[in-house]
Amino acid sequence: MNAFEIIGGQKLKGEITPQGAKNEALQIISAVLLTEEKITISNIPDIKDVNKLIELLGDLGVTVERLSKDTYTFEAKNINLEFFQSDIFKAKGGSLRGSIMIVGPLLARFGKAAIPKPGGDKIGRRRLDTHFLGFEKLGAKFVYDSKKEFFNVDATALKGAYILMDEASVTGTANIVMTAVMAKGITTIYNAACEPYLQQLCKMLNRMGAKITGVGSNLLTIEGVTKLGGTEHRMLPDMIEIGSFIGLAAMTESEITIKDVCYAELGIIPEVFRKLGIKFELRGDDIFIPSQKHYVIESFIDGSMLTIADSPWPGFTPDLLSIVLVVATQAKGSVLIHQKMFESRLFFVDKLIEMGAQIILCDPHRATVNGINKQYKLRGISMTSPDIRAGVSLLIAALSAEGKSTIFNIEQIERGYQDIDTRLRALGAQIKRIDASAPSH
Repeated sequence: MNAFEIIGGQKLKGEITPQGAKNEALQIISAVLLTEEKITISNIPDIKDVNKLIELLGDLGVTVERLSKDTYTFEAKNINLEFFQSDIFKAKGGSLRGSIMIVGPLLARFGKAAIPKPGGDKIGRRRLDTHFLGFEKLGAKFVYDSKKEFFNVDATALKGAYILMDEASVTGTANIVMTAVMAKGITTIYNAACEPYLQQLCKMLNRMGAKITGVGSNLLTIEGVTKLGGTEHRMLPDMIEIGSFIGLAAMTESEITIKDVCYAELGIIPEVFRKLGIKFELRGDDIFIPSQKHYVIESFIDGSMLTIADSPWPGFTPDLLSIVLVVATQAKGSVLIHQKMFESRLFFVDKLIEMGAQIILCDPHRATVNGINKQYKLRGISMTSPDIRAGVSLLIAALSAEGKSTIFNIEQIERGYQDIDTRLRALGAQIKRIDASAPSH
């Protein structure tokens, strides 16, 4: 088992470029199944979850060619629909939550699909009802085989429908959009997710010949077409990485420039870090963060304690709440972190408390952080990464801490962050990969 060994307390300096967006990649790459023509996609992150999906497409019969580290061509001309019933598909599809994203395109183009119960992060209940309800509204029929834990889906007569989504799920919206683009008639999706990644998907589909209007709003109208063609697409930089690097700079008192951030697509994220007292400036499309000895958390206008909560776009993404929580531990002031969407994402705070942070875990969804204003540094400990975002939060804490930290289960971190140790070393971080047994506790 691999682990990261970190000697903390080093000031970092330099430039870092965010990878392509993981959450965009899973839906954009799935969309190649909608056409037999060639699609070229660039700025693809070289991470495990994305590489697994590309491998799965290859198994399905997609011709995949890697042109460079971040650029691929996909040609889904000869799809093997029998592959769905294989043990290989069950094993690979079941271990990758993103595998649900191939269902919509396959239903649209071939009228049938199958999916094993998907896996992924252990961060609480992540239901798939939104996807399935949308498919059913469009005319798909599900048969669940409880022995094989398999969903077989028949969609030979997809027809446009009015869909009021029960939650503004990004993956749910993306999947339903990809199904509806080739359904007969008009589909209206209300309470649709409108994240930049979903907008990217809709723009790509329109370039392929789809007819989607309302892009960027929560009301999408889709006029079904009979065929889609090829295109080229470049993915946005990963906003979660950008937020992570802002937090890292603040915690370690580092001067860092984050390159090519597509600032206009970051929404409220920069403002939330400003509320924590973090100074930065926009230089072209780069974010420059100066070395900052102290940062002070704002309070609300009436003087009450700041609350930072997640909510659907254009609200604050839940993927950055773990980062914000860690950054707040070294600020001056207090903040209530409210994680609404997932009930287990705050369960890594015990490690931060062990490192010396002052945090009260109120319940599975809320934690109050009393910032220690860098009166003392966190101390290095051994810990295990429970999920992608908590893992990076613990990594940031370790880089700011005094002494040595060891982080186990780094496979979780590497599901979402490309070459993270190499990129951090380029900034001056003391981090190395070691072979280690997991701690017994």
